[in-house]
Amino acid sequence: MGWTSCIIWFLYVSMSECWRLPDQEPPMHGGVQSPQYPQPYPPNQNKQWDLSVPEGYQLRLTFTHLDIEASEGCHYDALTVFYDDKILAKFCGHENSADGIHPGNQPILSPGNRLTLVFQSDDSNPERHQNVGFSAQYQAIDIDECSAPEPADGSGPLCSQICLNTLGSYLCSCHHGFELRSDQRTCVLSCSGGIFDESEGHLFSPGYPNPPPHAVSCQYIISVESGFTVSLNFTDNFHIESVDTEQGPNCLYHWLQVTVPNKEPMKLCGGKSPGLIITNSNTVLLDYHTDNDGLSRGWSLDYSTHRVQCPFPGKVGRGRVTPVLTEYLYRDYISVRCDPGYKLMTNGQEIESFSTMCQSNGQWHIPLPECHIIDCGEPKPLLNGGVTFLSGFQNQYRSIVQYHCNEPFYSLLGGTNVSFTCEADRKWRSNNDIVVSPTCLPVCGQPINHISAYQRIIGGSEAPNHTIPWQVLLSVDGHRAGGMVIADRWIMTAAHVLQENGNTVPNEVLRVYMGLTNVNTLRQSPVYTASIHVHPEYNNPNNVNFNNDIALIKLREPITFRASVMPVCLPEKGATYVTGMMGLVSGFGLTESNNNRILTNKLKYVQLPVVEQETCRASITSAKKKRNSVPSLTSNMFCAGVPEGGKDSCQGDSGGPFTLTDDGRVWAAGIVSWGVDCGQQGTYGVYTRVTQYLDWINKTMQDN
Repeated sequence: MGWTSCIIWFLYVSMSECWRLPDQEPPMHGGVQSPQYPQPYPPNQNKQWDLSVPEGYQLRLTFTHLDIEASEGCHYDALTVFYDDKILAKFCGHENSADGIHPGNQPILSPGNRLTLVFQSDDSNPERHQNVGFSAQYQAIDIDECSAPEPADGSGPLCSQICLNTLGSYLCSCHHGFELRSDQRTCVLSCSGGIFDESEGHLFSPGYPNPPPHAVSCQYIISVESGFTVSLNFTDNFHIESVDTEQGPNCLYHWLQVTVPNKEPMKLCGGKSPGLIITNSNTVLLDYHTDNDGLSRGWSLDYSTHRVQCPFPGKVGRGRVTPVLTEYLYRDYISVRCDPGYKLMTNGQEIESFSTMCQSNGQWHIPLPECHIIDCGEPKPLLNGGVTFLSGFQNQYRSIVQYHCNEPFYSLLGGTNVSFTCEADRKWRSNNDIVVSPTCLPVCGQPINHISAYQRIIGGSEAPNHTIPWQVLLSVDGHRAGGMVIADRWIMTAAHVLQENGNTVPNEVLRVYMGLTNVNTLRQSPVYTASIHVHPEYNNPNNVNFNNDIALIKLREPITFRASVMPVCLPEKGATYVTGMMGLVSGFGLTESNNNRILTNKLKYVQLPVVEQETCRASITSAKKKRNSVPSLTSNMFCAGVPEGGKDSCQGDSGGPFTLTDDGRVWAAGIVSWGVDCGQQGTYGVYTRVTQYLDWINKTMQDN
C-alpha cells in the first residue's frame, strides 16, 4: 500500500496499519482484581494478567485481599504467579482457612521487571460461590545492580572498578589514573589528569601503591585562582626508580618533574619522600614518566592552597594603620587614620579617607599616605583691630592667637581679651567655644588730649588738636553748620540746618568735614552722605518753631576712628541736666574780631552752665515783648549761658554739640538750636535736649 492510499484510508477509518505509534513506557504502579470483585467471582474462569514496569526496576506485588475457594494444593480454584515460565507462588483459601496457601502481608518481589498472574476457577463450589476473589497492587522498585552477585557465566562484575547505582540503572567509573573504555564497564590505565582548580585535592600516580602494568607518561596541572599559592605535601610512601650516585639519586629513566613558572624544573625520584614543597605559585605542572623497564611503585600527594602574603605595611607618622595583624594576606584591607589635628595626604593632595588591598602579586595596590598637620588658615581679620600669635606656627593645629582692638579708639566687646586655638575641625575656637571673631566697639567721649582752660566762642580761643574729635563741619549748599559724630556712619545735627522752606535738602548739596580744626584743611577731604533723616515731628517753615530740632545724617562709608575723629557718647537713659552744670559748646561759627563778627576758620569752644528752665523761659518771654518772631521754649529744649552775656554759640554753630562730662566720659547733652542774640546780656543759647530722643536715634540707626 502506498503512502497516499494509506492517508486516504486513514481518513475513512479510525485506524491505519501504516502509522507506527511509539512504544509507551510501562507504568510505575497499578492494580489488579479478580472478575466482579468485590462481588463473588463466577465459575469456570481462566484469566491472565501480564504486569510490567520499566527496565532497571523490579516489580513488587502486594495483596490487599485474597479469598479463593480453599483446597489441598489449591487444586480447584487458584491464583498462580509466574516469572516468565517459572512459578513463583500459587494461592487459594483465606487468611484463617485450614487448607490452601495464603500470601498474608508478605509482598512478592519479581526477579525482573515483569510478572504474570493466572486466575482459574472450576464449575463447583462447596460454599456456593461466596468467595470474592482477590485485589492486589503492584509498583516499580529500583534494582541495586551494583550489589548483585557476579554472573555465573564468568563474564565478570558489572563494573571492573567502581559501580554507581542510579535510579533504574547503574554507572561505571574508574580510579584516578584510569579511564573508562568504550564498553562503559571496564577501566584502562590513563594519565590524562586534566587541570585541578579546586583549593585542595589529592593526586597519585597510576596504579599507586602498585606499579603500573606498562610505561606511563602522565601530566597533571594544578592551577588555582590568582592570589593563592600551592603547597605539595607528599606522603611517606614514595618510590620512583633512580640510579644511585655519590651526589645522590639520579633520575635517568623514571621521574616526577615539578615545574613552577619562572623557576628551574625539579626532578624527583628515589625512595625518600620530598615531604612538603611550597611552590609560591598558583600554577604547578607535574610530569610523571616511567619506561617499560624497572619498577616504580609511584607516589601520592595532597595539595593545599594559601593566600599570597603582602609585606608588613610599616608605620605612618602621626597616624595609625588598622587592623594590626601578624601577617597580611591576599584580599586583606588596611586603612590609615591620622591623629587629631592631622590630615591624610598622598601625592601632594589631601584625601578624605585611605584604604589599600593586598593584591595577588603580593604587593599593596597603592602605597601608604602621609599625615600632615592641619592648619586653620588665616584668622579672620578684626575690623578696627588685629590679631597676635601667642604660640604655634603658620596657623597650624594648636596654634594660639589673641585678638586686640586699636586702642584707645576701640575696645573689645565684653572688655576682656579672647584667645583662639586652631582645633582639629580646622576652626579657630576660643576657650568658651566661640567660633566667630570678636567685635571692636568704638570708644566714645574720651579724647586723647584735654582742654585745660575753657574760653568763649564769641571772642574765645581755638581748640587744640584732638580735644573735640567728634566736631563736624557741615556745608549745606554753601552755608556753614555744625554737627557731631555719634557712630561710625552717623552724624547728629539740628534739623533746621538741613531744611530750606520746609523741605529737606538733597544729599548732593551736603558736604561733611571732620578730623581737623582748620576749615581750610578740612575742605580738602569731604565725606559724602548716603541719607538724611529729619525728625518726623519737626515742622518749622517760618523759623519760629524749633521743637524737635534734631536730625541724623548717614554716611556712605564707615569712619575709622582715630585721634582726630572719635564719637561723642549718647546720654544714658535717665541722664539729668543739673542747673549750673558746666558744659562745652564748640563750632566754626561767628566770632568777634575788633568788635566785628566774622566766620572763624578755626574750631572754637566755650564753657557754659546749664540754665534753670524757668529762668530761660522768663528771658524768652521778655524778648517776645520786644519782637514778634521769637520762638517758644518747650520741654524738648534747655538753655545754657551766663546772664551777663559774652559767652554763647552763634550763627554757624547750629547743629554743633553741647557736651557734659561724667566720670571723664563726654556725652552729647544738647544740639545748638537757636537764640535771640549771640552773647547778649540777659539772653541764653537754646539747645535741643538729646535725652528726649534716644529711642528715635537708636531706631533710626537700626532701621537704616
